[in-house]
Amino acid sequence: MRQRVFESRNAVLRQFAATLAVSCLLALAGLGGASAQSGTPAPDQGKATAQPADAAKDAAQNQRRTDEFAEAAQVINGPAGNPECVWLGRRVVRLMWRDDLDTAFRHLDLYDRFGCPGGHIQAAFRCLTRFGAQIDPKVAETLDSRVHACWINPAAQPQQAAASAAQPAAPAANNAQPQPAASPSPAASPTPAPQK
Repeated sequence: MRQRVFESRNAVLRQFAATLAVSCLLALAGLGGASAQSGTPAPDQGKATAQPADAAKDAAQNQRRTDEFAEAAQVINGPAGNPECVWLGRRVVRLMWRDDLDTAFRHLDLYDRFGCPGGHIQAAFRCLTRFGAQIDPKVAETLDSRVHACWINPAAQPQQAAASAAQPAAPAANNAQPQPAASPSPAASPTPAPQK
């Protein structure tokens, strides 16, 4: 009786070992096939030529950001010229322009925590709305450059750009005195009708 139990136990163990060995071989073959299909590109493909170009692009972008922060610190007196205020403030203005108000308000909370002036965001956004027709929504650089220009000089007027372009075409007599830019006057609000 004991011998039959050992024989049946050994048969079960042999069957289990054979099944385990076959399943392991199938799993290894599957992994080998999957890695062969995904493949790794050769070192001379794409990556080798893309890395120097990406590194140069990143370096140029970092240099441009550094220059923008330095320009803001020189032009703007006070905390609005601090790098953290410039970065967060321009981001808030950009998000407000894109109608992402929830994210803009979260960034505005951070902006306030750094002690940055809220009035500068209002002035920069007001400036940005003046230049709305000149911003191409398909080109991110036009929005970014306009936000930065409005952050540096919130009092900028779009008529100044149009007037400076029109001056070379005007006769010399008109060039003697520059014309001031007209600011739009606010529309009058309708008064409610008296109740009867």
